[in-house]
Amino acid sequence: MVRAKHWWDLPLSILGYAVLIAVTLSMVVPFIWMITTSLKPSGSEFAYPPELLPKTLDFSNYVDLFTLVPFGRYFLNTLIVTIFTVAGQVIICSMAAYGFARLHFFGRDTIFILYLATMMIPFQITLIPLFLIVFGLGWINTYQGLIVPGISSVFGIFLLRQAFQGIPQDYHDAARIDGASEWVIFTRIFLPLTGPALTTLAVFAFMGTWTDLLWPLLIARNQEMRTLELGLAYFNASTTAFRQTNWPLVMAAAVVVMLPVLIVYIFAQRYFVAGIALSGVKG
Repeated sequence: MVRAKHWWDLPLSILGYAVLIAVTLSMVVPFIWMITTSLKPSGSEFAYPPELLPKTLDFSNYVDLFTLVPFGRYFLNTLIVTIFTVAGQVIICSMAAYGFARLHFFGRDTIFILYLATMMIPFQITLIPLFLIVFGLGWINTYQGLIVPGISSVFGIFLLRQAFQGIPQDYHDAARIDGASEWVIFTRIFLPLTGPALTTLAVFAFMGTWTDLLWPLLIARNQEMRTLELGLAYFNASTTAFRQTNWPLVMAAAVVVMLPVLIVYIFAQRYFVAGIALSGVKG
């Protein structure tokens, strides 16, 4: 049994745990309230005293969600856009990061610094030129208009470059002596060794694409091309069957939007932490 060195260590420990529990509850309770509200019948969400747990579970809100509005179509659109965007970021960012980390060419470091400096430019500044390019290509209300602008990111290239630089140079030299080409070294040595970093990038890309609202708001003009976040934003306007906000139905929609992100993060958490640690190691 470990004894406290000073008399004030035990009260401080108790106070520290109490603060951690309070902070945890302040973050968890809103999510619990959202889930339980989605299982309440309309009108009971304003009952007094407030009921954290409903007396009876009502799943009709989830049924109405997919029948009153085309939420299934929104889900499919978001899934397609997210899968192709994540795949594009992992492929393009990994190849660019390998070039900046391992290939030697004129002005490599200068180009990378200039490229990295673009992270300081807010997306709102490049939003209009990017929209004009997409509009000129005729990609409004298309999947390519939603996918192509997000298949690469400066952060992803920086993250993977740091991970590639953490791999010892001896691996690269030994593969070159054995006659391996640069592509073989990249695909068979560097990619398997940086799996956690690739997973980290995939998680970031998934969360950013799945919860994106601004870009789909500009591109998806038709209801058939809306994503989940955009459908949730237009939820009250598109649901004409209700005269006032149906909060249990809105909370059911929020649960559908949040659940895939939560599942992906829970399953990828182990690789996510390892990827962050790996990308911070420099060779």
